[in-house]
Amino acid sequence: MTPADPFAPYGTRLPGETPAYLAAREELRLAEVELMRNRERVAARRRALPPGPALAEYTFLEGPALLEDGDDPVQEVRLSELFTATNRPLIVYHFMYGKRQTSPCPMCTMWIDGYNAVAHHLARNVDFAIVAAADPHPLRAHARRRGWDRLRLLSCGANTFKYDLGSEDAEGNQDATVSVFTRDEDGAVRHRYTSRPRMAEDIDQRGIDLLSPVWHLLDLTPQGRGDWYPGLEY
Repeated sequence: MTPADPFAPYGTRLPGETPAYLAAREELRLAEVELMRNRERVAARRRALPPGPALAEYTFLEGPALLEDGDDPVQEVRLSELFTATNRPLIVYHFMYGKRQTSPCPMCTMWIDGYNAVAHHLARNVDFAIVAAADPHPLRAHARRRGWDRLRLLSCGANTFKYDLGSEDAEGNQDATVSVFTRDEDGAVRHRYTSRPRMAEDIDQRGIDLLSPVWHLLDLTPQGRGDWYPGLEY
């Protein structure tokens, strides 16, 4: 008799597992398979989006994150210069910090903690940057406190980048947003995709959940994510 495959859909029967519990687990597994397939369908539609409009040549201020203020000059960098190759997309996370957002957003900070940890993996395939309306010095000071040493941190408080992309309103209120850009062979930068937490009038704070594992780990538990919200300090 062939032994049961421990990596089969059910795995081996758990001690004390009832048929009803086993059936419920299998029903959940099938639902998770369908969820995965639907995510793949959505991802394929995202990849198939046509090139969007060409953007203006925005100029940002940048300085190495972990150096003390005064140790390095803050330099100007253009949007097109964030691409290291023509065939590499650029992902930009719009950090809620600056103007009306006078302190760093704890939720964004949690997101960026994770991005810093995987930035060297992302760099194999894409260019990646964090953009905030905050001035370079407070932005770098926050980065030092968090240990962000693998990320490009850009200040855009003097331009309309965040406003034009919908992550800032006319009063200077900030929103978390993720945008993807590509660069044509002639140097033109084009918008390809943007997502933000609010997906619809009745769906708030869920639009970019896939970009952080924290929520998904909490969703594995019986209590779920509940109303938990991250903090800058615990």
